[in-house]
Amino acid sequence: MKALVLAGGKGTRLRPITHTSAKQLVPVANKPILFYGLEAIREAGIKDVGIIVAGPVDREGTTAAEIFGAVGDGSRFGLRVDYIPQEQPLGLAHAVKTAQSYLGDSPFVMFLGDNLIKDGIKHFVQEFEAQKPDAQILLAAVPHPEEFGVAELAGERVVRLEEKPKKPRSNLALVGVYMFTPCVFESVNAIKPSQRGELEITDAIQHLIDSGKTVRSHVITGWWKDTGKLEDLLEANRIVLTGVDSQVRGEVAKDCQVEGTIQVGEGTVIQASRLRGPLVIGKNCKITESYVGPFSAIADGCVLEHAEIEHSIVLERSSLTNLSLRIESSLIGRDAVVCTSPARPRANRLMIGDSSRVEFGA
Repeated sequence: MKALVLAGGKGTRLRPITHTSAKQLVPVANKPILFYGLEAIREAGIKDVGIIVAGPVDREGTTAAEIFGAVGDGSRFGLRVDYIPQEQPLGLAHAVKTAQSYLGDSPFVMFLGDNLIKDGIKHFVQEFEAQKPDAQILLAAVPHPEEFGVAELAGERVVRLEEKPKKPRSNLALVGVYMFTPCVFESVNAIKPSQRGELEITDAIQHLIDSGKTVRSHVITGWWKDTGKLEDLLEANRIVLTGVDSQVRGEVAKDCQVEGTIQVGEGTVIQASRLRGPLVIGKNCKITESYVGPFSAIADGCVLEHAEIEHSIVLERSSLTNLSLRIESSLIGRDAVVCTSPARPRANRLMIGDSSRVEFGA
């Protein structure tokens, strides 16, 4: 069995971060989202993985090159990874079509690279191999099914699928993990683009159903997150941090107050600060006279001085200094500077990139 991991999307809902970085490499608890999926695939006993990327990996400055730089040949994960360029993001079914020569006659798992499933996929893969349906999809009950592909069931058998329906027939959304036999290639080659110009995987699965193929479902009970939006990314970060163990490899001075579970990386120095876990702080950070609150993930090389933050993600080498207000529920990109200016007259001075969002406290 093989795996097909989709890592070619543009990540428009996480801009401006994704203007310069692949959305699949945005970290949750200081580990790229994509790595959780690759680890889940390995734990399911799958070794061969094809990663769909946006264009060739040898084109510098692209997200494809960034993903190749992070994952390489897959050996660090115990995997054999090949890269499959997709020149245009024309839908999930188009990605399957693009990967047909790589997948060949093998059944496969398709895993969306920005999805997180807490308990992994080992059980679902075993179920698929034992039951031998033509396809198996994972579903989860959601409060707003109109934002997802939605399934209608008869028992465990799927009878109808619809992509982002205005009037959903159920509250069961497709989770970003699918399992197929090679018969899916007939379906992805038979369907036509949707109104938004994409080959929808829901249409391909519906074609399987209409062709008399067996499509099973499994409604998951553990948590699942599509991390394409900021609030979902922060929620995934919160859930993952809830399960971390304490590990302090850096220096936490005696004048610090520590509550709860914390992880501190090598080379990090923390002085005269309050740490309230669960939280993770990366390597070579400097934190002085600051408060780092629960559900925060501070990446490598960051500086916090006279600052307060909680329930947030801060990427590499950013600096937060001399802040009068606490930062919360935020995503701060790489090499960012957030500070209070000593200049007069007092005012808020900003240099903000495209698609940014800034909220000031009252």
